[in-house]
Amino acid sequence: MNEKDCDINVCDSMVRKILPVMRAEMVSRLVNQQGMSQSDAAKKLGITRAAVSQYLSHKRGDADIEISSDMNSLLDRWAMSVAGKQDSITLCDICQCAMKTSDQKKKDLPRHDRSGLAGFNTPSFSETKRKEREHK
Repeated sequence: MNEKDCDINVCDSMVRKILPVMRAEMVSRLVNQQGMSQSDAAKKLGITRAAVSQYLSHKRGDADIEISSDMNSLLDRWAMSVAGKQDSITLCDICQCAMKTSDQKKKDLPRHDRSGLAGFNTPSFSETKRKEREHK
């Protein structure tokens, strides 16, 4: 990843918005495609079985994010890695893929508007505070 593309705001947005959706999809692939039990998936991921159940029932990680073909391939690699059938991937791999998808969709937007990633518009802190004051 190029250092100029690595930005804490982009990473933060990716971890809060995209990673939960990807984790839900990956849990689904482990259980439904790899045939892993919910308990085994939970152990492999270091999460509770209840969390796995919530991902599968769309109570967690459910957002309207389009999964690109590149992201789909990355999800397959991640599931295979967790299942112990392939080399691991990194958070930077996911972020790069998300940025690539985001950049394709937002080519004409200024850099500061890209922090939302993949179709999300994240309001600035000052904009959020201004709206809170207006509602009081």
